[in-house]
Amino acid sequence: MTPEEIEALFTRESGEFLFARWGRPIVPIVFGVEDETLTTVKGAFEAVVTLVGHNMAETDPELGANCMVFFFRDWQELLDVPDLDRLVPDLGPLVERLVAADANQYRIFRFEDDGAIRAAFVFLRMDEELSEVPADTLALSQVVQTVLLWSDAAFRTTSPLAVAGEATILRPEIADLIRAAYDPVLPGAAQDPSHALRLFARLDPPQ
Repeated sequence: MTPEEIEALFTRESGEFLFARWGRPIVPIVFGVEDETLTTVKGAFEAVVTLVGHNMAETDPELGANCMVFFFRDWQELLDVPDLDRLVPDLGPLVERLVAADANQYRIFRFEDDGAIRAAFVFLRMDEELSEVPADTLALSQVVQTVLLWSDAAFRTTSPLAVAGEATILRPEIADLIRAAYDPVLPGAAQDPSHALRLFARLDPPQ
């Protein structure tokens, strides 16, 4: 992976470079699934967090849970979730935009004072397309897209996952990049494209 490719993964369609990683232990909570899928989603979080050397916790002292994952069939269902409008400002207009776009997923991030990720909300409308994706593949894909603040176009055409035999795995170059992003020497957030060079310098050399 070249510095230019890394930079592109964190450059938004507006042209702004914006990198952020989690600044606190991740405490996920999952709504709208059976126990089996819940275990799968939490297992994906544990796998990715272990990969990058970050931490999970049972509770967040301020927020209780700081990474909320919602599975549902219709965007309108979000309007019935108690107090969600307090956590997600302008929830009504957001739902209207997502319905109009026929979207099946959406992520919202909240940030610390230093720009690191403080909380995330992941919304998955289980339409026909998402319902055909195996639970472990869907869970891993969502966790990967939540563990860093990627560009809004980062994985639009190329998935962060790959198939190896009968298993779906994180693409090695993406795993390497996420691991580099959590180097404790690096800041939790950056807006200068030169940060891509710092990430590049921490990638494992080709074998």
